[in-house]
Amino acid sequence: MALGDFLLTPMLDSALRSRPFIALLVYRLSVVLCYQITAVVVGWQVYQLTGDPLALGLIGLAEVIPYFASALFAGYATDHYNKRRLGLMACCLLLIMALGLMLYSLQPTESIKSWGITPIYAAIALSGFARAFLSPVYNTLLVKLVERVDYARATSIGASIFQTAQILGPTIAGLLLYFGDVASIYGVTLVFALTAIIALLQIPTELGQAAHSTTHSGDIRGIFAGIGQGIRFVFQHQILLSALALDMFAVLFGGAVALLPAFVKDVLHGGPEMLGILRASPAIGALLMGIYLTRHPIERHAGKILLSVVVAFGACMMVFALSQSFWLSFAALAFSGLFDSVSVVLRSTILQLSTPDHMRGRVSAINGLFIGSSNELGAFESGVAAKWLGLMPSVLAGALITWAVTAVTAKMAPQLRRLHMKDLI
Repeated sequence: MALGDFLLTPMLDSALRSRPFIALLVYRLSVVLCYQITAVVVGWQVYQLTGDPLALGLIGLAEVIPYFASALFAGYATDHYNKRRLGLMACCLLLIMALGLMLYSLQPTESIKSWGITPIYAAIALSGFARAFLSPVYNTLLVKLVERVDYARATSIGASIFQTAQILGPTIAGLLLYFGDVASIYGVTLVFALTAIIALLQIPTELGQAAHSTTHSGDIRGIFAGIGQGIRFVFQHQILLSALALDMFAVLFGGAVALLPAFVKDVLHGGPEMLGILRASPAIGALLMGIYLTRHPIERHAGKILLSVVVAFGACMMVFALSQSFWLSFAALAFSGLFDSVSVVLRSTILQLSTPDHMRGRVSAINGLFIGSSNELGAFESGVAAKWLGLMPSVLAGALITWAVTAVTAKMAPQLRRLHMKDLI
């Protein structure tokens, strides 16, 4: 039985089996595969060229700057303009990124040394602009394709597809790095970007139309006023704000994925195939949990569960930091992904149930700033901390900070602590 059939079997008569919904999942799968394969290959290529963990951190910084600069405007555009067209534009940026990296890698070694790694950072910056649109487009199209009562299940299915891509992407990248060259792998990412474009074209264009328009939506004052509305909504909603902040700081300080090339080479003494497996291991745990949550969505004690899984995530990262065994590192990362999957599904469901339809693009963009940018800022933070403290101490310190953030959130956000998901429906 295919993964999609397994996930969708309980909903045979639902809109969750419709052609547009399947096309949306293919779009999500393709863009994540494109991004994940690129992330693994770029990290390996940069570390091979420089041997510097700080250079790994700068990859995240190269992406987060354009992402941060454009995310709020992308959210506003998603609320006011055709969502499918914006998604197609973002996918074209991913395609250009893949083409640029492929052409760079085809150059002779002497030319690459003379260019340095600046062209890699420039290509990654394009993905930052693209990712500013990818999640708002996905989230706003999702709620147009399913009923409100299906939001939690649809979110779980989308999360499972996301985690499947996070497993397949690094695994494919590791195997291709072992058997082939980086230029051909970037060619594979180009194909996935093209597949995402084709999938979006299968979604009826009328579903991408804006839910409403404003009389001054096109002028600069109207744009900033609309962005301000989204920001005020999030910051006045204690449950949503605390869930976003908790996830942001956990990813920002607790993650160690950006440092995997250094751990593989200097601690575990492995090659690119080990990097691919370890990069995929969090997604393996996340996928298993995502499939479970698809069948058994969390309804009671959602807030307490969210806080608990973030604490467990921090514990997993401590084990990973102390491990010098491949299998222990694999298990620690897999369990970290399992716990993180619960956090992702709960946060995404809270976001979908709490947000008015006419603000979904802006709120999704703000969510992206909290969560998406924290991945890249976390990569930069990891690189800087590893440069100053060393690999193991930097990850241990991050895990301790994650625990501290969870304790502060539990104290300052009693509405989140007492949350049952039925309270939002």
